[in-house]
Amino acid sequence: MKKIPLFLLILCFHSPLAANVSLPGIFTDHMVLQQKSTVKIWGWAKPREEIKLVASWNGDTLSTIPSNQSTWEINLQTPEAGGPYTIYIHGNNQITLNDVLIGEVWLCSGQSNMEWSATSGINDAEQEVAAANYPNIRLFTVDHRTALDPQIDLNSSSGWLACNPETMKNFSAVAYFFARRVFEQTGIPVGLINSSWGGTSAEAWTPGSFYQENGNLAASAARLDEVPWGPIQPGRLYNSMIAPITKFNIAGVLWYQGESNTRNADTYQQTFSTLINSWRSQWGYDFPFYFVQIAPFAYGENRNGVRVRDEQRRTLTLSNTGMAVICDVGDTTDIHPQNKQGVGLRLANLALKHHYWVLDQLVDPPLFSGFTTEKNKMTVSFRNATGLYAKNKRSTLFELAGSDGIFYPAKATIKKETVILQSKQVKQPLQVRYAWGNTTAADLFNEANLPMSSFSSEFE
Repeated sequence: MKKIPLFLLILCFHSPLAANVSLPGIFTDHMVLQQKSTVKIWGWAKPREEIKLVASWNGDTLSTIPSNQSTWEINLQTPEAGGPYTIYIHGNNQITLNDVLIGEVWLCSGQSNMEWSATSGINDAEQEVAAANYPNIRLFTVDHRTALDPQIDLNSSSGWLACNPETMKNFSAVAYFFARRVFEQTGIPVGLINSSWGGTSAEAWTPGSFYQENGNLAASAARLDEVPWGPIQPGRLYNSMIAPITKFNIAGVLWYQGESNTRNADTYQQTFSTLINSWRSQWGYDFPFYFVQIAPFAYGENRNGVRVRDEQRRTLTLSNTGMAVICDVGDTTDIHPQNKQGVGLRLANLALKHHYWVLDQLVDPPLFSGFTTEKNKMTVSFRNATGLYAKNKRSTLFELAGSDGIFYPAKATIKKETVILQSKQVKQPLQVRYAWGNTTAADLFNEANLPMSSFSSEFE
């Protein structure tokens, strides 16, 4: 049994006049800290006031002295997953963090489909809420705030909460279903930080400095129209809802956004890649970044919806990224598909295979990788295409174009992990596209029953 540190015993008889030690809002009872890593605990206190910290998993006393700016920071080694533990922080006053778990922390961000809860409306909501008793899953919701400059703290009306029917019902459903799957497969506690805001653009979640330094990004952002439900200006949400936690260790990021970027769809790969790279730069490591390809929806007469989907697919050129294709569980009449279970499951499977290495099965969707031509035929190749099959026996969603750039329907023949195409109207095919429409869902699947992503080779 660990001995109680002497300074904690002294506290029992000491009542300071002023409580000067304080912590950011991310540190509360019931929180999860990233396992087997060096995590930072930081806060504020009087300059030169000695700060001592003790974590109950080892009983060691760590100390530091605040700077003349009243800030302090302590690096703390975390063990393998487990708990609950207690963390004591002492200066002129004491803060005790109770019921702390060590596990895996995932930051969940984006717009309304990430924010969407069981209360908002999901499949089998009543049963899912009633079954949400997972005390080893912890939930933290960042309050909506904007800021012109990066902030040092954020607001959370609830702090960290253990997952139960009452707390789960208003939390991100996608994030919850992700965590449930990961916990059930690994037994490791999972902490979810939900920092999302419906109707917001990717630009608002990216540090504004990247837009000041890049004319192409700035011009793209200028094409967005103001909307009544959330900010679109670069940096406004990053400053207030992401920047304050960039010192808080995470396992990775889940992202579900893109619907609000149909206005400038043609630049979404650059916009999104900049967001991913900027976050990794701020955290200082190349964490996994798993995202959801937006579902087919009636965005209007143009093809901006499918263009965003293709730009998301092309973002997979970044290392350590993965994409969940959900066109088969979407709803072309509802921009908020109710099947959040399928979305969370596909994100979780990406993490379980590529990050946790506990799944040995196909978890990625079929993705376009290139083509070759011979006379009037084109052979299209795909990744993750084992067991490729057509839902209705034959795919009708491929189109070919020749030198005139006009696309015509093509006859498709599946040959192992490739598709051979030809069209009477195209004598020498030069380009190919698939499922190229805002509301078009895939008709090709791999052996894991994952749908093929829409694509167009003209943007490669």
